[in-house]
Amino acid sequence: MQTSSVAERAKALDEARRVRLIKPEEVDVDKYLHATDLTNKVREVSHLLDELRDEIANPVKEVTQTMPWPKTESSFRFRPGEVTLYAGSNGGGKSLITGQIALGLIKQNQKICIQSFEMKPKRTLYRMLRQFAGENIEFPKFASKEKYMGKLLDRFHKFAGNKLWLYDQQGTVTTQQVIAVSRYSAVELGVNHVFIDSLMKCVPGEDDYNAQKMFVDEMTAVARDHNIHIHLIHHIRKLQNEEMQPNKNDIKGTGAIADQVDNVLLMWRNKKKEHDKQKKGSVDDKIPDAMLMCEKQRNGEAEDWFSLWYDKESQQFTELAGAVSMSFDNGGAF
Repeated sequence: MQTSSVAERAKALDEARRVRLIKPEEVDVDKYLHATDLTNKVREVSHLLDELRDEIANPVKEVTQTMPWPKTESSFRFRPGEVTLYAGSNGGGKSLITGQIALGLIKQNQKICIQSFEMKPKRTLYRMLRQFAGENIEFPKFASKEKYMGKLLDRFHKFAGNKLWLYDQQGTVTTQQVIAVSRYSAVELGVNHVFIDSLMKCVPGEDDYNAQKMFVDEMTAVARDHNIHIHLIHHIRKLQNEEMQPNKNDIKGTGAIADQVDNVLLMWRNKKKEHDKQKKGSVDDKIPDAMLMCEKQRNGEAEDWFSLWYDKESQQFTELAGAVSMSFDNGGAF
């Protein structure tokens, strides 16, 4: 009887997750491809001066969000109307780190849309569930897997059920679709943050620099028009040595991309430490497993580098070696 109850609850939650999937056929590309009435963009200077006077007289505190690691809060913020570019090598942890950032934003009561053209929605959701649990959900420690998964799904649904949407399309996609889905998410769903994985899936070819520049231009316009934050995931060129730390000049494609966006975060995986561990069996854990390097922050004062350690079981990055995995709903261990 209990097994049936858990199965029914899991089925209901699965149906609820389907509701959060955005199907390509649901979005009217022509309707959401362009910004709203362009006549509203041409403003008389007297009106702008009145608004500026009001803002000076009644300053409004800027609403921003942080990454999930406390040590980053004082030097980096996500601001509405901006675009952040994440770049790293293949297998460098970009999708994992942005998944963890997305969970951190949901914890801050933000609404998220993930457009991943490299992973199916269920795979994306599975990874986020594992990070949310803070442990390997394939091998629950203290309960039967069915009971454990029922509790996990209940808590995740309560945490993210009305704050997370996934766009259900993989492979190559047109720039028009991505732009339309982003605008649709902002207008119809009230989404605050849109994650796009990856930039290269949204343009015709790796060497079409004009298409890349035009696409990023469009996404910066979407962010400004709707006052949302766009997160673009991208690749770096293959380096001479995989142990080298990249810089923004190593970003794949046209160099204009880094100039167009507001923030640039580079993800570096410490391959030397991994190789040393394979050879020697142990390494100095004071050395980080990864670095998140802020190479640009247009409206911030700092461009810091953050050391991170990878927890294989939870697939989380922690800010200290051997640190306990973070809890997103403050519900404790499962």
